[in-house]
Amino acid sequence: METAAVQDLPTADRAEVAPDARLETPLPPVEEARRVAPRDARRLSKMFFDRLALLEEGTAEYQYVRNTLIEMNLSLVRYAASRFRSRGQEMEDIVQVGTIGLIKAIDRFDIALENEFTTFAVPYIVGEIKRFFRDTTWSVHVPRRLQELRVDLARAREDLEAQGIHDPSVAELAEHLDLGQEEVIEGLVACNGYSADSIDRPIEAGGGGKQQSGLVADLIGKEDPALARAEDVQALKPLIEKLDDRARTLLQLRFGAEMTQSEIGDELGISQMHVSRLLSRACNQLRDGLLAET
Repeated sequence: METAAVQDLPTADRAEVAPDARLETPLPPVEEARRVAPRDARRLSKMFFDRLALLEEGTAEYQYVRNTLIEMNLSLVRYAASRFRSRGQEMEDIVQVGTIGLIKAIDRFDIALENEFTTFAVPYIVGEIKRFFRDTTWSVHVPRRLQELRVDLARAREDLEAQGIHDPSVAELAEHLDLGQEEVIEGLVACNGYSADSIDRPIEAGGGGKQQSGLVADLIGKEDPALARAEDVQALKPLIEKLDDRARTLLQLRFGAEMTQSEIGDELGISQMHVSRLLSRACNQLRDGLLAET
């Protein structure tokens, strides 16, 4: 029913403010929009986009139409997300990121251009997912060029393996991608920064029918204190040779046989105090010799 203000207007002016007849046409009911088949979703989306273009943003009907479009086209997001299944991320997280791209596509889609919404939306969805992997999933930040090279290397491996070349070499990857070997090596090194691993993660390795287990930490090299000791021994050898026979005997009994000073005194027939003075003199001589070389 027209309002009193509209009824008082001339006939020509009244036509200008009359509501769009298309708004009077009810939209088909959509129950459980998430479960609408893709073919039906394409057909219904055209009708809902027509209605969305006529509605004022922020109204309840506008929100209903927009939300229904999002839910009906979630199959596009799941389709695009399936391409990233091997990236090591939870599929639910990828779908959520792709849904952001779908929402951007719905908000920017112009029904007047007469394009297929599917063709318009998929690049938005895939772009949002790729941006997510580029910006948030690398454990160590590397240049964008190397991030993209990692994807190219993964595809090159798949292509070469399809040709029967298993575990392709750097030269084969470089030839396939038409890149220099140094650039390929740089990309392979950068791939190590994509994901981090706990050093407490258990590992298993088999060989010759035997299974061995351990931790990632066991594979990490560390400084061996025996190496420093070996260096000290080699440095002491010429200095020990310069000592007299009695000093060398004292050192052998004290540090080789691990005898006490009292036991050494009884062995050599001298007092424990004399043994202590002789050992101190020999050790000081060796220490001075090492410091002088340093």
